[in-house]
Amino acid sequence: MNNIFIIYTGGTIGMVKDPKTGSFVPFDFELIANNLPDLSRLNYKITVHSFDPIIDSSDMKEHIWVEMAEIIQKNYELYDGFVILHGSDTMSFSASILSFMLEGLQKPVILSGSQLPIGEIRTDARENLMTALEIASAKRDGRSIVQEVCILFDNKLFRGNRSFKYNSAKFEAFRSPNYPVLAEAGIHIQYNEDALLDNSGQNFIMHTSLDNRVAVLKLFPGINRTTVHQILHCGARGIIMETFGAGNTMTDQWFIDELSEAINAGINIIDISQCKVGSVEMGRYGTSAKLKGIGVLNGYDMTFETAITKLMYLQGHFTDQAEVAKYVEQPIRGELTQND
Repeated sequence: MNNIFIIYTGGTIGMVKDPKTGSFVPFDFELIANNLPDLSRLNYKITVHSFDPIIDSSDMKEHIWVEMAEIIQKNYELYDGFVILHGSDTMSFSASILSFMLEGLQKPVILSGSQLPIGEIRTDARENLMTALEIASAKRDGRSIVQEVCILFDNKLFRGNRSFKYNSAKFEAFRSPNYPVLAEAGIHIQYNEDALLDNSGQNFIMHTSLDNRVAVLKLFPGINRTTVHQILHCGARGIIMETFGAGNTMTDQWFIDELSEAINAGINIIDISQCKVGSVEMGRYGTSAKLKGIGVLNGYDMTFETAITKLMYLQGHFTDQAEVAKYVEQPIRGELTQND
């Protein structure tokens, strides 16, 4: 019998309609069997831990991520896999940060949820949960097939730190355009073996020190110097700079001067593209060559969610900004692909 631990943080999947008001309200997820009788047909021993109070995913914060990681660490040796039921809006942020906090995983941590509550007739909740449980328990030769933090939605398994929510109106809510799907559920679950992480031989280590002194500079035509200056000097240790195309920016000298001044003051600036598909290629065009020359860091094909959470993790891990900068540009949990 497989032992699976479910962590219910909140989200649409655990909502039922209040007959008096017609609004969706949370229910006690430990009563999951009442809404999903098919669970009794599975050869699983399921333990459910519900957050109290449950959390709207828009209210997700660092201390909640730490609590999730601590729950997994506490139960790591007792269970074959973990399923985290989570609101979809910030699921990719949570999956990304957990991938960094849980080093050397040799068991699956699958985040899932739904676009419609589990009690609705056309809900996607049942299929998502049942598939997540099956993947969380899947083994080959006594080892878990999946050994990383993932997102399961609409019959597709994505690497958590490669995914983002792109659609709020379809069951197909997540995509991972810069990395292959890890598994796809049809009649059978087909695993993409070459894309999966293999952490065999590693030690499982939990990291809980996070530093959220991170800010975002999203570029747009016409952005002014005052705005740029205020963001660069807001007290953040690291700045995620969302640029155009393959990592390009305006060439105004004042802009380069502002970036250079911030970098010389010890602030790390990471260049990621506003495009959802593709990668930053610093030096390909003259504009990004200037950025590289003054010390802007290459975020390659990291998603926005991953860039933010990776900075929080690295800044919590290192007090030395040079050490943070060193690991920003390196893949440490399969979160980026270097192109140079």
